[in-house]
Amino acid sequence: MHQIKSRRKDVQFRKPEAEDGASIWELIGACKPLDENSMYCNLIQCDHFRDTCILAELDGAPVGWISGYVLPSDAESFFVWQVAVSEKARGLGLAKRMLEQLLKRDECQGVTRMQTTITKDNDASWALFRSFADAQDAELDHEAHFESDTHFQGEHDTEHMVTISLPDSSALDAAA
Repeated sequence: MHQIKSRRKDVQFRKPEAEDGASIWELIGACKPLDENSMYCNLIQCDHFRDTCILAELDGAPVGWISGYVLPSDAESFFVWQVAVSEKARGLGLAKRMLEQLLKRDECQGVTRMQTTITKDNDASWALFRSFADAQDAELDHEAHFESDTHFQGEHDTEHMVTISLPDSSALDAAA
């Protein structure tokens, strides 16, 4: 237990830089069964969306990543695109900590909702977002959004839009 607590403190969080794109791409590739984007996509996320993405490092190596953005048409909604946590950092509560860190940023000041899409069988993602909502004393709702046949030509499972209605920002400050 002491080892986990000390490792938990050793994790550093920061905004990504363009030079991190390749290592983030490798981290995502090692976190099966995550959908892999192109390395170029991860490079663009690190460059263009750096203010709303977060990189977690342990001993100087990437062990956690969340890509996300404030919706262009709705400044109150933050969309989580992807969450990756290395096997080396599992059990540290890293994903939830990264979400909390992101919402504290100035770029997310007006955010009142967090959204993401999750397939029905992705138990780890459901557990993360339910746990995050519980920790924030927030409501979590979901409904089918990108449907298998309509949007994916039957090649991908239906993605459910998960919406967490966040309390005021003072609750996030208290959770830290």
